[in-house]
Formats: sequence, structure tokens, C-alpha cells
Amino acid sequence: MSALRRLMGLGIVILIWLIGLFVFADRVVNSTPAIEPDTPSDAIVVLTGASDKRLREGMRLLERRQGERLLISGVDPKVTRSELLEVIDGSKRLFDCCVDLGFEAMNTVENAKEIGAWARARGYKSLIVVTSDYHMPRSLLKIKGELPTVRLTPVAVATPELDARVWWKSPKATRLLVLEYSKYIVMLLKDGLTDMGRSLGLIKDPK
Repeated sequence: MSALRRLMGLGIVILIWLIGLFVFADRVVNSTPAIEPDTPSDAIVVLTGASDKRLREGMRLLERRQGERLLISGVDPKVTRSELLEVIDGSKRLFDCCVDLGFEAMNTVENAKEIGAWARARGYKSLIVVTSDYHMPRSLLKIKGELPTVRLTPVAVATPELDARVWWKSPKATRLLVLEYSKYIVMLLKDGLTDMGRSLGLIKDPK
């Protein structure tokens, strides 16, 4: 009987995980095409990644005056401003005056810390966040943790090879969504345990 109960418990966990995966995929589907923000934000942040479309979208929003400055977080230290401008293919005048580059971040957690420090230093109260569709939920989660009082407006960039509506038919899309969903769940659990530890006095906030 105990073995049966354990098997049933495992089945329930797997079922919940699968339901969550489909909810996550639906969220990705509905995030694109991105809707132009109704009102400008104080600034725009782009999280670098595999697609240069993120960079071009961030620059497009800056050119449309959706924010006064643009931070590109997670830039490879070997990349120069002139090389980046060629990739973005935007206004050199605007790039020179209003685009900041962050070279410290190596992952999403570090992106959020870099963005948080940049926004706090300038007193920004609202940000447009630009990243890939599948990466947006995890990015918002971590940035909100760094900037809990800042209004975040997501602008998701579609991933060409990911048709999330039929992702289960593509091994590549399945791997991408399962991996990102798993990272998202781990991050949620870790943040939840950290918050619980703080509430119980087991974890102290760094000074």
C-alpha cells in the first residue's frame, strides 16, 4: 500500500508539473507579438542573448522615445561600442548619448542585479524590459526581486524557431521550453525558500 501511495504521489507531482509547463508555454505564446507600450517608461533595458533582435528592438523603442535611456545588460567585454552599433543598426547620435553598456552580467540573475544597480543609481521608477519570449517570465521574476517598487513593462521578442503553439511537435522547441520552465520553477522555489528563511529569522539580508 505504501508503494502504491508513493506511486500515486509521484504521478500527482508529474501531472502538476505538466500542467504548469503548458501554462508556461501559453504565457510565452501570448507574449508575442509584443504590444507597443501605451505610455513611455523612464528607461529601457535589454538582456543580451542568442538573438540580436533583442538589441534592435531595444534601440527601436529608444528611437520612438519610449524611454530616456537604454541599458544593454550582459555585453561581452570583448565587444566594442562601434561593433555593437553595427549590430543594432540604429542612430549613432542616439547610441552615443543615451545607450549604456553593462559588461558584468553572465546570466539572468546577474542581469537583474546589473539592471537593479543601474536603475537605482538613476532613480528610475519604470522600465521597459526587452528579452526573448521564452526568457521573459524568469527575467521579470528576478528584476522584480531587485526592483520591487519599479513598474516593469515587458516587450517580448519572438523566437523564430519556437512555435510555442505546437511546441510538443518539435524536439528543439520542447527542449527549449522544458529547460526554461525548469529554470523558472527552480528560481521560484529558491526565492520562496529564501523569503521563508528571512521571515523566520534564519537568513539575514546583506548590509
